[in-house]
Amino acid sequence: MIGALRRIGRLAAPYFQSEEKWKARALLIAVVALNLGTVYVTVLINDWSRVFYDALQAKDQTVFWQQLLRFTYLAMGGILVAVFKYYLTQLLQMRWRAWMTRSYMTRWLKNRTFYRLELARYTASAGNGLATADNPDQRLQEDMQLFTDYTVTLSMGILNSVVTLVTFIGILWGLSGAFSFALGGHDFTIPGYMVWVAVIYCVIGTTLTHYIGRPLIRLNFNQQRYEADFRHHLIRVRENSEAIALDRGEKVEHGQLDMRFSSVLRNYLSLIKQQKNLVAFTASFAQLSVVFPFFLAAPRFFSGAIQFGELMQVSRTFNTVQDALSWFVDNYDRVAVWRATADRLTTFDDAMRAHSTRNEALAREQGASSLHTDDLSVALPNGTQLLANAALSVQPGDSVLLQGPSGSGKSTLFRAFAGIWPFARGHVNVPDNAMFIPQRPYVPDGTLRDALAYPNPAADYSDEALRKALDDALLPQLASRLDDSDAWSQKLSGGEQQRLAIARVLLKKPAWLFADEATSALDAEAERTLYQRLAATVQQAGGAMVSIAHRAAVGDHHRQRWTLAPQAEGDASRYRLVTQRAPA
Repeated sequence: MIGALRRIGRLAAPYFQSEEKWKARALLIAVVALNLGTVYVTVLINDWSRVFYDALQAKDQTVFWQQLLRFTYLAMGGILVAVFKYYLTQLLQMRWRAWMTRSYMTRWLKNRTFYRLELARYTASAGNGLATADNPDQRLQEDMQLFTDYTVTLSMGILNSVVTLVTFIGILWGLSGAFSFALGGHDFTIPGYMVWVAVIYCVIGTTLTHYIGRPLIRLNFNQQRYEADFRHHLIRVRENSEAIALDRGEKVEHGQLDMRFSSVLRNYLSLIKQQKNLVAFTASFAQLSVVFPFFLAAPRFFSGAIQFGELMQVSRTFNTVQDALSWFVDNYDRVAVWRATADRLTTFDDAMRAHSTRNEALAREQGASSLHTDDLSVALPNGTQLLANAALSVQPGDSVLLQGPSGSGKSTLFRAFAGIWPFARGHVNVPDNAMFIPQRPYVPDGTLRDALAYPNPAADYSDEALRKALDDALLPQLASRLDDSDAWSQKLSGGEQQRLAIARVLLKKPAWLFADEATSALDAEAERTLYQRLAATVQQAGGAMVSIAHRAAVGDHHRQRWTLAPQAEGDASRYRLVTQRAPA
């Protein structure tokens, strides 16, 4: 439990030390003050109940109506405190969640951590030692909301319980009197005996609750993971609906979804069974506590030692003390969710820290006048060396075609050039003003002008420039739809998406271009036209072009050829890079 509290403290502390610390601390102080105000109102109502019930027993109408009026004031004060406590508590949760989510999103997107976490997740079986965390989207959205909500409400609940206990335990001590009994010929007296009974009663209840509910922590952790896995696969089916439909893959996807949903249901059934046991105990514990104080105080009432109002005050005070001591019993299921959520956020935080502090074996520098590498080695996640100690060079005006068998590491070499591949070492110098085109370009939802200008703001380009880029990329039918908003990755065909990526290049006019199967979905005539325009663009900017392609016709647009040729078994790497001039 100490370790869990330390993890929660590590997650919570940054907000109250951030640039918003004064607002955060002021809100927290206000919430604490209002919680203390709630306890104070409870004390006043507890004292009121004694006078009120005594007036009923004495049939004193004057005092009765006075106390009803007093109760109105107390109730109004309690309502005001409750309303402001709710509002400021929710405001604190919202501000905390907003800061925490934005902070984690910034770290997740910084230095391509989001890419490396996904890479680590899908290559975890390779034993590469990369830290990973499943479903970061769920952790950023659901876990953040649960953590801030439960941290505020549960910590304020603990504060209320402690203050209530300290306040009312003295009242209960004075009301309960002493309990005397004889044992073995000796007389014994226990002062404030109801306090000791309440403590023993709640210690037993808390111990049994922890024993019964302990498995809920693990089950809640797993439930969040299984739910996120199920939701993630649903999104994948939606995003790849056309390919699945063409492959008639509905049955397979149904099986995959059903397998994940079965995990959700199986874990949830275990969660229900465990919660059933916990509810059975806590409900019994709560019901017994209703009559328990009357059982303890009845002898003094019937003997005339206390009046009816004092009996009701004893009952109310005992229940208040018992409720304070039983906070853990009453909130164990929420504490289990809180701890599971904190564990998930801690592993996410640890994974991001591990990637941000990871020593890079690949030294990448920008601003060079040409592309060149020294001792560049590229490996797979499982450690298999694809290329070793490569010294490559591309000068302005060059055009290079990279070829080789599938799986030889062509795209991986491009990732090393881009500086995103964590399993590369050596030194890479890359010129500024370079663009990379992947085989499957990313097309964001939204307006077409934003998708075309991505990742730059569309406002950086005139409508005329945007339309010209679409025309030059053989997409004239889209030139009139710049302000249309749609899910373009679903509406555009594979070839259209590749042409949109090429339109980005023609719009931004980079000097250096790295194209990975950028025209694989295009017909020969479109490929020839677009490669001519891409080559002209980089030549005008004084740069160079490096392409990956399997089609022989692409070689017509390049003056050099790099080929990844297999090496004999036992060599330092699987492939070696053979460079040659392209045939005339």
